[in-house]
Amino acid sequence: MKKKKKFREFWKLGQEDFNTQFFSISKDHELVVHEGNYQYNIYDLVQKFGSPLEIAFPFIVERRYFDLVQTFNFHIKALKYKGRFSYHYPMKVNQNKEFVLPLISEGANLETGSYNELWLVRKLWEQDQFHSRIKVICNGPKTEKYLGLVQELREKGLSIVPIIEDLNEYEALKKYSGDVGIRVKLDLRVKSHWDKRNDRYGLSAEAIYELSRIRNLKILHYHIGSQTMDSHDLIAAAKKAAGIYLEIKKLNPSLDTLDIGGGYAIPYEKRIQYNLNSVVKRIVSIIGHACDEAGVAHPNIVCEWGRYIMAPTQITIFKILCEKPIDKGSAKKWYIIDGSFMNDLIDTWAIHQKWHITPVNNLRAEKLTRVWLAGSSCDSDDRYNAGGTYILLPRLENMDKGDYQYIALFDTGAYQDSLASHHCLLSSPAKIIAQNGVLTIARRHESPEEVGKMFGW
Repeated sequence: MKKKKKFREFWKLGQEDFNTQFFSISKDHELVVHEGNYQYNIYDLVQKFGSPLEIAFPFIVERRYFDLVQTFNFHIKALKYKGRFSYHYPMKVNQNKEFVLPLISEGANLETGSYNELWLVRKLWEQDQFHSRIKVICNGPKTEKYLGLVQELREKGLSIVPIIEDLNEYEALKKYSGDVGIRVKLDLRVKSHWDKRNDRYGLSAEAIYELSRIRNLKILHYHIGSQTMDSHDLIAAAKKAAGIYLEIKKLNPSLDTLDIGGGYAIPYEKRIQYNLNSVVKRIVSIIGHACDEAGVAHPNIVCEWGRYIMAPTQITIFKILCEKPIDKGSAKKWYIIDGSFMNDLIDTWAIHQKWHITPVNNLRAEKLTRVWLAGSSCDSDDRYNAGGTYILLPRLENMDKGDYQYIALFDTGAYQDSLASHHCLLSSPAKIIAQNGVLTIARRHESPEEVGKMFGW
């Protein structure tokens, strides 16, 4: 007797390890998303709004934020840690209003990396769209305009802390009367997409020690990269930073916060070998233990895990337009999509990102084929080949009857929108927001005229 295929398991749906606990398969073999008692049928949505299509789920943003805060607070209490935890959302991960406002409404603080991002914060501030208790950390190169806006917002009562990235910024902020932070290079190699041997940001620990007393120093900040695949790297970074914190604290009594930056990984196409609970417990424990041994008060902990919060909150849908044979390769066919990897999911091309991909319809199809995916631009790099392997997708058997195959790419909520382009003047995907059973159009499909205007036509 033939063993019945477990399709939900096969497509890695309904699994917290893959951030798909809200996804399932309908009785019509279509991809669905559950928000409490609400259900969104993705095939129906793409029929209504067209493709390519991005679908954002603010409820997932809120759920992940709560999980993160509750996990830190649980271990802070359980380990009798004396400092407080706060989360600062790094706006560079996704600046779309539909993603930022749900976080602010639930109590998240913000981190900016440029003058323009801080300008958006000022706009929200002036419109009274967040509570006066919100705190803002300012990273990135501090231009004169950027520092001027920091000063302006501080004078208006916003709790704002610029982070010193180099000696030039140290000189520029010498007379700043508010709290400041400083970024340290940990000189620690980690397994991460963005681990750089020569990082232009931050100062060495020795350089910070030589500065001795830093006026109104509040925060010691470090950042080890993004998508850190080994939990030992996250732990080692916290341990090394705690030691540096203790040294700097000796000459700077005002220092009371350790910002552990970003780095928590997302299981794009495979499970990561650690979980939130274990990593947070180790980080809190190590920082607390180091301070106890030195007889120093526990610092407050700031976290900026943006990819962790934002990546799983959006999926991107494409339609398969046609197929072409592949003569030599691990895959048998090209499936041509109606969007562009280079434009819409640029990490595919820039850092060879692998994605979790499933069909939107025909999820219980028995006949699958090995494919590579190609975008609709004229660039030969506009493709996805799963790192040289292949993607299993249903065969295209009824396209002549107008029954198109659609596919969903998961975890597209981090960075892809802000990095998107218009290569070949292709239009961006439409974007809809699905929350509380209500669908809102955030971006319509762009017309050729609208795209042309961006280039002066």
